Amino acid sequence: MRQGSDFSAKDSRARFCVWAPELGSVEILLTDKTQPAIPLIRGENGYWSAEVHNLRPDAKYWYRLDRTVLRPDPASHAQPDGVHGPSQIVDHGSFRWKDKAWKGIPLERLVIYEVHVGTFTPEGTFEAMIPRLKDLRATGITAIELMPVAPFPGHRNWGYDGTYPYAVQGSYGGPEGLKKFVNECHRTGLAVILDVVYNHLGPEGNYLSQYGPYFTDRYRTPWGLALNFDGPHSNEVRDYFIQNALHWLEQYHIDGLRLDAVHAIFDQNAIPFLRQLSEEVDSFRKNAGRHIQLIAESDLNDPRMIRPPGLGGFGMDAQWSDDFHHSVHALLTGERSGYYADFGDLHHVATAVREGFVYAGQRSRYRQRFHGDTALDRPPAQLVIACQTHDQVGNRKHGDRLSTLVSFEALKVSRTLHLLSPYVPLLFMGEEYAEDRPFLYFVSHTDPELIDAVRKGRREEFATFQWGDDPPDPQDPQTFVRSSISWDERGEGYHRAMLEYTKNLLKLRRSVPALRELTRASMAVRTDTRRNLLTVHRRWRTSQAYVICNFGPEPYAGKAFLPQMRWKLALNSSDVRWGGPGTRMPAMVRGLEQLHIGGHTAIVLVR
Repeated sequence: MRQGSDFSAKDSRARFCVWAPELGSVEILLTDKTQPAIPLIRGENGYWSAEVHNLRPDAKYWYRLDRTVLRPDPASHAQPDGVHGPSQIVDHGSFRWKDKAWKGIPLERLVIYEVHVGTFTPEGTFEAMIPRLKDLRATGITAIELMPVAPFPGHRNWGYDGTYPYAVQGSYGGPEGLKKFVNECHRTGLAVILDVVYNHLGPEGNYLSQYGPYFTDRYRTPWGLALNFDGPHSNEVRDYFIQNALHWLEQYHIDGLRLDAVHAIFDQNAIPFLRQLSEEVDSFRKNAGRHIQLIAESDLNDPRMIRPPGLGGFGMDAQWSDDFHHSVHALLTGERSGYYADFGDLHHVATAVREGFVYAGQRSRYRQRFHGDTALDRPPAQLVIACQTHDQVGNRKHGDRLSTLVSFEALKVSRTLHLLSPYVPLLFMGEEYAEDRPFLYFVSHTDPELIDAVRKGRREEFATFQWGDDPPDPQDPQTFVRSSISWDERGEGYHRAMLEYTKNLLKLRRSVPALRELTRASMAVRTDTRRNLLTVHRRWRTSQAYVICNFGPEPYAGKAFLPQMRWKLALNSSDVRWGGPGTRMPAMVRGLEQLHIGGHTAIVLVR
């Protein structure tokens, strides 16, 4: 059953519904006091409902629980006064959508751009992002992935402390701002993926447990009690989150959902929540007639996540594979602490390109056990890979981006392999032009004890990485300010060179069939570990592409496994036009010829 408030402007009427199985009474109190307390009627399975007439489309209200305490609606569509304030009715029918012809972007054509709304522009709003959409589309981006937008305490947060999954952060622009943003994205040819959190709620403003058994003490997560997906009353908890997913697809025309840390969703049901969710979304997708993607973030390397239910899977359309990031990062930076202990050799990078998961049942040194399973039976488009994400940058003690950890030439090598792989690439905001400002962890909580707990937790989190001093204070407003990207620099110096290099890589990805078609069927990956050389030969019908990556600082001279045929040079990362030191590579290359490739250089050949 759909919770929240459904407003009809035609007769100024709203239907309210809330799940509260253990309460004796639930009432609506309007903040303008135009009506006395309105009782909700108890129905089946602990749902309470009522219809209220003569309402303004922006009316604010509370639920009064057992005639004593006032609380916001757990399925509130807007919290204009913050996470502790009253809820507000939203007239979804009044918005003028202009995307009737929009059908979305197929999974295999996604090039995802992850964005934090608050730090992407100085204003930190959806509206301020709109002027940048055309530039992103011209770069080759096809989908914007928004970090969570659910209301959080104050004005500074990554979004994973949200406490109202159905609402939109007011400082970002609220419901109206998000709809305008989606409208403009679709008009520009961009899909919108929304990061949603179904494994926990934030600690401040979280009143769900006062309504019912949303949480369980049978499992623990890094954030405390787990959500109740398989215990008594779990049907209603599951429905709360399934209806949330459909809410974004229907009311906001969102094209896909990125499900945060699904490994922290504990569920022993024969039909798991994730499978039920995928089946409901699939039904909506078929009725809507547009491309909609469910993308799971998971560190389990478990291909069941993306296998269809008929093969014993959960039916997700895609999932993140962190192994690509870990293998490239460890190789280029030399870091071996924390989970990087499992990576660092060139063959890890080769396996990530060849198979998707590096760990597919082998023993993990970091985990001290066997880890993962093979995903070779799944199409490579079902894996999303990155060299940087909000997690991999922001969860470093000082928020270091890869551009500040390796040389500019090494950065181009990683970019080449990333964007010309047979997987779906994700870029973190600013990565396309080698942004070097940090992305730090920041909050704006109001509870002093909670603030101290967050500071302590961040210090403890970095213990295994041996990174030395304390991290920047998450509560300090300057930590947030330092994390804002420098968009204007994308047209200057090496930033401009990297932006143009990225554009050309994505142009090759679109225009060369061997790179455009995401398949492993005719792909060969080879390495020369002694000289840090990795080659990827991809074929599609009559089209062929050969990517050569020298991950070492020393020049390479040799045949680079190049097949004996005539090749055209499509891209050389050492070219001066990309800010490189220059190259003598000829425009045409023959197999078996001696090649001279500079240190930290990537070459792309096509025929």
